[in-house]
Amino acid sequence: MPAVALIAGPTASGKSALALALAERTGGTVINADSAQLYRDLAIVSARPDTADEARAPHRLYGIRDGAEACSAADWAALAKAAIAKVHAEGRLPILTGGTGLYLRTLLDGIAPVPDIDPAVRATVRAMAVAEAHAALAIEDPDAAARLRPTDATRNARALEVVRSTGRTLADWQAKRSGGIGGDIALAPLVLLPPRDWLYERCDRRFAAMMAPEGIAEVEALLDRALDPDLPVMRAIGVREIAAFVRGEATREEALEAGRTATRRYAKRQYTWFRHQPPAEWPRFEAALEGDKVEEALGLILAKSPLLSLGE
Repeated sequence: MPAVALIAGPTASGKSALALALAERTGGTVINADSAQLYRDLAIVSARPDTADEARAPHRLYGIRDGAEACSAADWAALAKAAIAKVHAEGRLPILTGGTGLYLRTLLDGIAPVPDIDPAVRATVRAMAVAEAHAALAIEDPDAAARLRPTDATRNARALEVVRSTGRTLADWQAKRSGGIGGDIALAPLVLLPPRDWLYERCDRRFAAMMAPEGIAEVEALLDRALDPDLPVMRAIGVREIAAFVRGEATREEALEAGRTATRRYAKRQYTWFRHQPPAEWPRFEAALEGDKVEEALGLILAKSPLLSLGE
């Protein structure tokens, strides 16, 4: 089966640098699996690989989507399948890299065949306050309510609209996924779970870099377009915090603190997801990616025999 490498983990865990090192070592191509880095509007704010990185190895699915067009997990999975097939046709190793767990799960396991939601049901549910939606979900799909954070407006609304529109829970639909490529590839995954203090310090430095003039200009350009605030590009980590500074609603220091907090919280949620959700047999690398630890991490991936001959 054709080989695919996967480097996943929370934001600021060193995924991009490790993927680039693996691409240079194997002649591979890095394929983006991060929802924010998909949008061309967010180069600095999403910490997208820069031109120097792209000169060292081919990169795919970075900055290809306009922010006005939302990209669902199914949309990304279709793009990723095409990119992987093209990279294999070129005789190169595809290296999936990112922290959007839903994207990766959809690509590997497939998509749940949920029917179209009744527009009236969707409108009613989306008009609810998140606390109201979560309370209703606790009655109509208690397992989902117990699993979801009460403040997660998007996921609570999705679970509630599915059970109301179809009469079946989202989990029930998801148990019958189809279209995943997990069974058709030789996957060599590595999940990065570095020490939290190291990770959070990197999160702080990353957001400080986002507050550079170039990052502020990106957010100003988004605000000038008057895009729907519910679009994924407008909800990306850092956009709201920088937007508050641009509008004069927060001082620079207040925006920095809010952004650092938001980035850490996001990293914490991703950390928890990647510790528990991927299959137990996926290796977890728990050291900081510094010095000889980079070689150690690469060794865990390169030890997978399928990577030694791409066509087998």
